[in-house]
Amino acid sequence: MKIRQLFDYDTWTYTYLVWDEATLEAAVIDSVLEQVDRDMQHIEELGLKVKYLLETHIHADHITGAGPIRKRTGGKIVVHTNSGSECADILAEEGDVFKLGEQEIRVMHTPGHTNNDITYLIDGAAFTGDTLFVRDCGRTDFQLGSNDQMYHSLTEKLFKLPEDTMVFPAHDYKGMTQSTIGEEKKFNTRVGNGKSYEDFCTIMDGMNLPNPKRLDISVPGNLKCGNLDD
Repeated sequence: MKIRQLFDYDTWTYTYLVWDEATLEAAVIDSVLEQVDRDMQHIEELGLKVKYLLETHIHADHITGAGPIRKRTGGKIVVHTNSGSECADILAEEGDVFKLGEQEIRVMHTPGHTNNDITYLIDGAAFTGDTLFVRDCGRTDFQLGSNDQMYHSLTEKLFKLPEDTMVFPAHDYKGMTQSTIGEEKKFNTRVGNGKSYEDFCTIMDGMNLPNPKRLDISVPGNLKCGNLDD
């Protein structure tokens, strides 16, 4: 499996192109509306056949480019069933498997940031969305977020993966691009080194973060899969 990491500076969002080297069947993970032309340039230049447009959750900080890319490639949009999305092609659940050539993409439901977060597991890599960041994790204070679910997703699901599993997050705000499960189990500032649930809650409840700047337009836009003209 080949992986290409792309970045949107305005929203600190990573988009990933992943593809099977033999068949060139591809998936786009967490596209950004303003970067559709950039993503399509890579897709066309590399000769990729986009099969899936994978969303890790309904985002609150940017509008997805999945709808526009679907129109140009025919790829199927995938989000978790808890999203209630009416524009997605596939409402995924824990344990679902999608294939790119002979490569498998497995769905792990990892709620906590929202109730519809998915981690996509592909060939020794975990695309963790807003659940697990490098040395950090997503906020839990809106969009049906939950400290309890987040702690469980991190410690009982993601941290049970092999320690050499590569971690590719949806965002980074400090210039870090990737990590491993083993590193995060040791060094993650929120849950690493066996931090207790009580300590985790103290950290999360004390953050007092402002709402994302694009919250009012992002969530409605993403419930339309980024098809703002529809």
